[in-house]
Amino acid sequence: MRFSLFVHMERWDEEVGHRQLFEELSELVVLAEAGGFRTVWIGEHHGMEFTISPSPMPLLAHLAAKTSTIRLGAGTVIAPFWHPIRVAGECALLDVISNGRAEVGLARGAHQFEFDRLAGGLPAADGGKHLRELVPAVRALWQGDYAHDGEIWQFPTSTSVPKPVQRPTPPMWIAARDPASHDFAVAQGCNVMVTPLMKGDEEVAALKAKFDTAVANHPDVPRPELMVLRHTHVHSPDEPEGWRPAAEAINRYYRTFDAWFGNKTTPRNGFLPPSPESKFEERPEFRPESLHRTAVIGTPDEVIERLRGYEELGVDEYSFWIDNGLPHREKRASLERFIKEVMPAFE
Repeated sequence: MRFSLFVHMERWDEEVGHRQLFEELSELVVLAEAGGFRTVWIGEHHGMEFTISPSPMPLLAHLAAKTSTIRLGAGTVIAPFWHPIRVAGECALLDVISNGRAEVGLARGAHQFEFDRLAGGLPAADGGKHLRELVPAVRALWQGDYAHDGEIWQFPTSTSVPKPVQRPTPPMWIAARDPASHDFAVAQGCNVMVTPLMKGDEEVAALKAKFDTAVANHPDVPRPELMVLRHTHVHSPDEPEGWRPAAEAINRYYRTFDAWFGNKTTPRNGFLPPSPESKFEERPEFRPESLHRTAVIGTPDEVIERLRGYEELGVDEYSFWIDNGLPHREKRASLERFIKEVMPAFE
């Protein structure tokens, strides 16, 4: 099982500038490359200070110049916000800039807040049809001349300029949860990325079962790869309560996610306060004690034990989700412990 880093700039108040956050993200990625991480993943979000990335492409292009081996993943491009020609061209350009290190993740999108502003109020749940039309169109554009007459997009003969270095295409990934999205990804020959969010390892097993079913349904397609993404924090064995600051920070992260996902309040200058803890009195999965069990939080030995289970389950890539609202120095210390004390167990 290999390892990747899933990272964004996080801004929780106006005291920290965006330039500082940019430099801190770059530092974490350089550290991850030196430590043997295979890929860095950066997603797409709009208008939200707590997860800053209006496009993964410029950040990944910058990181291409600062690194030499780590692969550069868009995790993920939101299909309803893009045109197939633009996806094909920008991802191919990233592949050229990085000399063949691009990984292309695609998703239907989740935040209605973003759909209201970028997609004319299209229901976020309807983004799947954009994804299903986008994936084969992008792949065709990478190959050469292609005209498209779809339900969503129509365009005369065009092609991707430039073409990607990786042939026939860079690796493509689909963010999947329900059985239909797993089946679509496998049928298209795409790898699959999943996140169990606040659920326990039984959810990881359930997502793996959906993936396995999709693989079995398409015996003519070579088995794609499966990535699991989880909030991760490694603390020192000398701190028996070292898990608590991370679990409390992740609690705030999910309550903030809930506020944005609920789309009930107009943000002020890109900020929304977390949903109040009182809202989750009947939701034990939000409690820090529960997050200590479900997120991958623990000493190096505890984290190794959890990840061994994922490896035995057949997970190909574990992605260290470092977004959690903790200060940069604590994120860096956690990542350093992971590199020095966890990863050697999987070499």
